[in-house]
Order: sequence, then C-alpha cells, then structure tokens
Amino acid sequence: MNSFHYFCPTRIEMGMGKAKQLPELLESLQIGKSILLVSDPGVVQTGLVEPIQAKLQSAGYRVTLFDDVSQNPRDTECLKGAEYFNEQNADAVIAIGGGSAMDTGKAIALIGRNGGTPIEYAEGQRRYENVAPIICVPTTAGTGSEVTRSSVITEASTHRKLTLKDAALRPVLAVLDPELTFTVPKSVTAATGVDALVHAIEGYTCKVTNPISQAMGARAMEIIVSALPEAYRDGRNEKARYDMLLASLLAGLCFGSADVAAVHCLAEALGGLYDTPHGVANAVFLPFVLKFNAQENKAMHAKLARYMKFAAESDSDEQAVEQLIQGIEAFTRSLDIPKLKDLPGLRKEDFGKIVELAVQNGSTPSNIRTVTAKDYLHILEDAYNA
Repeated sequence: MNSFHYFCPTRIEMGMGKAKQLPELLESLQIGKSILLVSDPGVVQTGLVEPIQAKLQSAGYRVTLFDDVSQNPRDTECLKGAEYFNEQNADAVIAIGGGSAMDTGKAIALIGRNGGTPIEYAEGQRRYENVAPIICVPTTAGTGSEVTRSSVITEASTHRKLTLKDAALRPVLAVLDPELTFTVPKSVTAATGVDALVHAIEGYTCKVTNPISQAMGARAMEIIVSALPEAYRDGRNEKARYDMLLASLLAGLCFGSADVAAVHCLAEALGGLYDTPHGVANAVFLPFVLKFNAQENKAMHAKLARYMKFAAESDSDEQAVEQLIQGIEAFTRSLDIPKLKDLPGLRKEDFGKIVELAVQNGSTPSNIRTVTAKDYLHILEDAYNA
C-alpha cells in the first residue's frame, strides 16, 4: 500500500456576491494595511477590479494596482511587479483574475519579499520562504491556482515555462464568487473549463496521485462535462457558473497535491513558443495523450469514461476507453476548440523545439505512462494530422 500526503492550508470562501465581503474576510488574517492588487488589462477593463479596490479603500486599506500581466505571464513582468511591490511598501498581494494574474501574484509575493528571479526558484537555487500573504479572487473557472502551490511563468528569453512549486505559495485565502465569471467570453469559458478538466484527469491519473486527489478529480470531471456546455451556451446561467467555479476549485485541489502530466507538458511548450491560451493548448492535446496513456492502464481510463458518463458501468474496459477518446473529442468540438493545425503561429518546423520543451518540463516524469521525446513527437504529429 502506498503512503501519501495531502496539504492545503488555504481558507476557501465561496458563494454569490462573496467578493463584496472581501474586507470583512481579511480582518482575521492580519495581513497589514498596504495591498498590491494584481490583475490583467482585460479583467480591469471589464470593471470587476474597481469595485473591489473601492471597498478595500473604504475599509481603510491602502491599495495600488499592478496589471502588466500577459495571458502567459513572463518572468520580466514578475520582476517588474516585485519591484513595484517594494516601491509601494506592500504587505500582501490580492490577485484578481484568471491563472495568469494569480500565478503572477504568487511570484510577486515571493520575489518582492526575497529578491531573485523566477528561474532561481524553479531550479532550486533559492528557498521559498518569507512569502507575503497571497489572496486569490478567480474570475474564470479554470486554473484552480487559488488553492495550489504552483505558479507557472514563461522565461521570456527562452520561451520555456518555469514552474515555481512550494507549499509557501499556497494562498492564505481564496474567495470564489460566481458572479465575477458572468461576463467571461465564450471562448475563454470553453478554454478555461477544459483546462480544469485536464487538471482533474491528470491529477487523478498521474504517478504521484493520492486517494484524496482522486476523489476531488472524479467529482470535478463529473461536474465539468455537465456544466461547461451550459455555461458556454449561456454565460449568465447561475447554476452552470457556480458549478464550473466549484469544479475548477476541486480540480485545483486534485492536482495541487499531486501533479499534472504530458498534456500540460505539451501545452506549456506551445504556450511558451506561441502565446497560445493555456486551456486551448490543453484541449488540442488531451484526446491524443489519453489515447497514448490508456495503453498503459485501461482500467483506470475506463473509470474516467464512466465518471464523465461517456461509458456505462456495463461497458467493458476496452469499450469504455474507446468511448472516452471519442467523448472527449466530441466534447471539445462542441465548445468550438480549434484543432492544433489551425492555431495561430504554429509551424511544423518547430515540432522539434516543442518536443524539447515538453521533455524538459518537470511534470513529464509524472505521466502515468513513461513518455519519451519520440512519443511526444508521435502525439504531436497525431494531433496535427487529425
């Protein structure tokens, strides 16, 4: 029997209108009175940040905003944010947005207090300590970064994705308010929703999974295949938006104490090279990695098919795996996810670089089936020719 550990110290507050209660929720945390809000220009333009900032200021907090954040955040942006954090004598970071804002906020809270660069932490040259308090307010249902120990940052000079990973990066508070997701565009709803699905699948199946992660992942998968199409069709469907934010949270709790795997390794390579939205990159590779991985463990992948109602309990494992692949392909098509060959900027002559970056990714060893450079190239070509 395997031993395992599971750890998540983040206080979770979820409900309609919860973001309006942020000043009250902060009172017990004793985080100081100077706050750096971290967001991105798109979220700021929706008008979601200003009311939160105003409420915090009315409650006596000194609040400044940093919003120089890309959809695949760069190390250069994190360093700029850390410098601003110190200029403002900030005590804590509140990240409002999707995974980009939350991951950047984590890096700023780390580097602002300790100095250094993201690569120094990713490669173990610096210790994760003395991190400023991090509060996350997600505005998309996707990354689950509000409850994870990870921050994924692109090294601008190499296009390589760096994963900062340590318990010290877990937020002290996550405030999940479905109302903040009502205005998310359809394409972003689809991409971030599939991102959450991949988190649940990879957190459940990876080599370093555990029973608690699997329980969270199974429930997340079940919710997402039902709720995401509804949220995609009608962005103001309160139940669908609530369910998706809950599923994203569960998926974050799933992989947050386990890991992701080969889908993410390929997706992060794509995002680093072409700035492809992370959820889109995950979606284009998911069925092809599942097809590769299912050869290693049919019984486990048959379970996935049954959780997502792509297969019945009475179906054989062989049938269930087949229906899993077909079901995922149909699911992503219904969300208008583009095919790999249709992604902007993609060049076949870059396949070697994509494979190289995927192999270098720290989550490659966690894939349920051992995956080599040759395997990555085959998956890449399979996806491209589909």
